Amino acid sequence: MREEEQGRPWTGALLLLRSLVLVAAVAMTLLGLGVRPAAAEALPAMAAAEGAHMVIPMGRAVGIKLFSDGVLVVGLSDVTGQAGECSPARSCGLRQGDIITHINNTQVDTIEEVRAVLQKLEGDQMSIRAIRDEEQVQFTAQATACTDGTYRLGAWIRDSMAGIGTMTFYEPSTGLFGALGHGINDVDTALLMPLESGAILSASVSDVKKGAAGDPGELHGTFQTDRDLGELWANTPGGIFGTLEDTSLVPTGEAIPTALRSQVKVGPATILSNIDGDEVKSYDVEIVRVFPEGSHDTRDLMVKVTDPELLEATGGIVQGMSGSPILQDGRLVGAVTHVLVNDPTQGYGILAETMLNTAQSSV
Repeated sequence: MREEEQGRPWTGALLLLRSLVLVAAVAMTLLGLGVRPAAAEALPAMAAAEGAHMVIPMGRAVGIKLFSDGVLVVGLSDVTGQAGECSPARSCGLRQGDIITHINNTQVDTIEEVRAVLQKLEGDQMSIRAIRDEEQVQFTAQATACTDGTYRLGAWIRDSMAGIGTMTFYEPSTGLFGALGHGINDVDTALLMPLESGAILSASVSDVKKGAAGDPGELHGTFQTDRDLGELWANTPGGIFGTLEDTSLVPTGEAIPTALRSQVKVGPATILSNIDGDEVKSYDVEIVRVFPEGSHDTRDLMVKVTDPELLEATGGIVQGMSGSPILQDGRLVGAVTHVLVNDPTQGYGILAETMLNTAQSSV
């Protein structure tokens, strides 16, 4: 396989994002969440007074496509030129994890743009601008002429990712959606993918691999590519966020308030999950710990699955349940984000409050 090609990155991207799969649409009322009628009527007013958001829990499987801002260097390699083996990328100082943004004065965001610039320069000396650890760095390099007539740097680069993920909530008043509860990281470098643009598409869950201690399970799914349903504009450690343009994904039902950190308590809760076809069900869980603010980055909660049906079907929390909504006392508490590898009955969650604060700071 040649460097500056997309085949290797796409394989890794699918493996990564396959682990983010979950759930189809669910219609829910406040009464369905176990809230007394009088309390249900009072919740919107109480939420407004508390500064909470009114959202619709989604738990919906969506396809995700993400295009990077610049091209990410995911590896370095030698190329064979007229003078033998060499790696211009390594020699000039480029490293895995660097994000190339410009070659000379030309902005590059895709593999094809990099390839075209290298061919045009025909081995002339060039300036490469990149981002490393959020700081700009600059290098001088010369691409090597290879035996097939192409010019190469000896760098594996990635410009996009695609796969399946879970939408956590939709806010009707703004069109905002949040998903995953964590960011999309590059599979080779583990770095957060820099986002230039992205979109969500219709998707569904196809099958599940049951989890066991030391062997996390996962949900698998497929997505449609014929039309975009919403724009993705932020990829952050606290989730991915965007604007939903096609509301056909949104279930019928009343919006519910998000919980503030002070309202979340240790005790019974539920999650919304789709583990078979398009059917979304509510499963019993226990919030076993609420971590102090800032002590675990975006890992705010520890959740344990107690529902016998879910335990039998999946072993607990499997990869792919990232973004699955957590509900307690008629409020959206947050989303499932990670599974404990050695105990699939337990995992971490992020607070809805954290997700919304992250979304607002990303605008």
